[in-house]
Amino acid sequence: MAHAKFPVEVLTPEGEVFNGEVEMVSTRTTLGQIGILARHAPLLATLEPTELRLYKTETEVLRFAQAEGYLQVGDNHALVLVEEAYPLADLDADDLRERLRIAEQALEQAGEDTERRQVAERDRRRWERFLSLTE
Repeated sequence: MAHAKFPVEVLTPEGEVFNGEVEMVSTRTTLGQIGILARHAPLLATLEPTELRLYKTETEVLRFAQAEGYLQVGDNHALVLVEEAYPLADLDADDLRERLRIAEQALEQAGEDTERRQVAERDRRRWERFLSLTE
């Protein structure tokens, strides 16, 4: 059964990743998985690294690796603001393994520097999640 469509924008600091109408948005907030349909109640949520799915139809699904960010829903419109978003087909497992290795090394070298440790932990979580999406 088809659902009503609504506009969705996916933005990163580098620019627009997606701008169009979908039937559903599926992502992960800090509280768990969420699916957004047309006419969803207003919402502001913090997003975790995960697979972002944009359902254009029941059979046409755009899939992205989504980094940390925010989801805002209001006036029958969804705005996904994330640090990074890559089409799953563009992910390279070897590149992600190298990024994960660098993040783990940075975590080991962070020592007592709380800010460096937090950045390294965030990067490690992101690259681990992105790598799992390639498998």
